[in-house]
Amino acid sequence: MGKAGAAFDNRRSATARSATAHPDAMPPPNAPATDPRPLPPESPLPSDCCESGCAVCVFDLYAEELAAYRTALAEWMARHPEAQS
Repeated sequence: MGKAGAAFDNRRSATARSATAHPDAMPPPNAPATDPRPLPPESPLPSDCCESGCAVCVFDLYAEELAAYRTALAEWMARHPEAQS
């Protein structure tokens, strides 16, 4: 598989990993099951980047996912003021 194929596989694996729960993120016990607290995306590993100057690097995708997570978390916190510490 060439570098382009490897880069695609790495991006795909990074996206798949971001769908899994972050080990440090635990929703508060009183959070309703229908509105769970957003979980942060998992940071890509340095080996996930092929360093070939892709137009969309796994680190770019992570930055977008992180921005979306922060927005979603702020919205969730506004709906759940009791969860703020």
